[in-house]
Amino acid sequence: MEKLDEIEMKRIQQYAVDVTLDPDSAHPNLILSDDGKQVRVGNKRQNLPDKPERFDQCANVLGKEGFSSGRFYYEVQVRGRTAWTLGVARESINRKGQVILSPENGHWTVWLRNETEYKALESPRVPLSLKQAPQKVGVFVDHEEGLVSFYDVEVRSHIYSFTGQSFTEKLYPYMCPGLYEGGKNSAPLIITPVKTH
Repeated sequence: MEKLDEIEMKRIQQYAVDVTLDPDSAHPNLILSDDGKQVRVGNKRQNLPDKPERFDQCANVLGKEGFSSGRFYYEVQVRGRTAWTLGVARESINRKGQVILSPENGHWTVWLRNETEYKALESPRVPLSLKQAPQKVGVFVDHEEGLVSFYDVEVRSHIYSFTGQSFTEKLYPYMCPGLYEGGKNSAPLIITPVKTH
């Protein structure tokens, strides 16, 4: 994991956008806060209309706004969780049935499983060895460069980058809080305001 200096981290953070989650895309097991900044997984399915944009099998949610050019960046607090998936997805991804996360299918994501297993969801998947568990993850996208990078915000280190991608559609912030796991994984994922001191 490569460390970044403060100037480099600030350079990335200057592209921060205000991300709010889209309730119409959220799987019925997901509970969003009223302000659309937090998502957690509940232990039962809510009775929600099955809209075309709603995920029906995988417990995913997208940001309300997509970005079709330029650069953008957002941060998510992942503290206290045993599993999560974060990244971006293109507008046309499949939202019904099982979803295989990969760049070919329009997802650029990193996940945590079983408290300690981190992977970049390339095909094939790339195991990541992180010195410590990130408490807050930053996601940076450069549309023109075909780049999606992930950072451990608090220790200012680089987690992983997808490079040389070609984006032909809008990209949306993407997150999945994982399974309920009997309440072990019930802490919310929180979109936090980016602090650029």
